[in-house]
Amino acid sequence: MDLGLDGRRAAVAAASGGLGFETARVLAAEGARVVICGRDRGRLDDAVARIGHGCVGLVHDVSDAAGGASFVAAARDVLGGLDIVVANAGGPPAGTFESTPVEAYDAALDLSLLSVVGMAKEAIPGMREQRWGRFVAITSVSVRQPIPTLILSNTARAGVTGFLKTVAREVAADGVTVNSVQPGMHATDRLSGLYGGDLSGLAATIPAGRVGAADDFGSVVAFLCSAQANYVTGLQLHVDGGSYAGLL
Repeated sequence: MDLGLDGRRAAVAAASGGLGFETARVLAAEGARVVICGRDRGRLDDAVARIGHGCVGLVHDVSDAAGGASFVAAARDVLGGLDIVVANAGGPPAGTFESTPVEAYDAALDLSLLSVVGMAKEAIPGMREQRWGRFVAITSVSVRQPIPTLILSNTARAGVTGFLKTVAREVAADGVTVNSVQPGMHATDRLSGLYGGDLSGLAATIPAGRVGAADDFGSVVAFLCSAQANYVTGLQLHVDGGSYAGLL
């Protein structure tokens, strides 16, 4: 299927690895002109080389609203405009209600909520003016079913979901779609770190019988950025191998 992405201008945040990288790789392979960011120049250059297709890498820290907005503005300058923004950032540290101090919530909200707000505020007005845009945030299935020991992520990403749903309804008539994709357990460095490098026990708890592949996830995000997804907005799509047990 041709996703209609040839020549589209895309910014993918925090894409030197993990789900952001695979999303950027799929978008570039579909013909989009892609700018990515990361904090480490070495990892970023390696990611750019592997993505190919003229991908550009910018060193940016998107751990708060200002950083998110700055990356989007810089990507727009490189590309001469933006059609697609994929908001993404690393997750906050693990912890429970008892072990997590109140002071830790500020940084978590900056990283996983306000960075998305900053990207949206910078990107969406221009998309509305041109009457075409795709804004997709990578969040977590924890929005639907909180993940034990990840209270900071559970809290911040639930806020992102409410924000994006509100924005989606406000801008739908302007040709701009706003969606979030909620990954379950995918084979990334972050997940490996959380589980000590051994994901075999985790795979046994997933109905699909395996941990998700990051490139499969990237293809789902690319579809939401496509021409065919023009009537899909305000969606929170979980991609989790059947792990979420709820009906809604």
